[in-house]
Amino acid sequence: MSEALQYLTDEAGKKTAVVLPLPDYEKLLEDLDDLAAIAERRDEPTIPHEEFKAGLRRDGIL
Repeated sequence: MSEALQYLTDEAGKKTAVVLPLPDYEKLLEDLDDLAAIAERRDEPTIPHEEFKAGLRRDGIL
């Protein structure tokens, strides 16, 4: 993230909001989408890493 964050404050000086550059905001949205996808797949079965790599080799991907 860049250092160009700006804060909006209320009359008492308490931070109430943040303004950030669009690329930083878009990156946060991508991260949020990634986390949502991970959460949706949480209960799917998994396979060991070596078995996964062996399948990629068998399919000619690795």
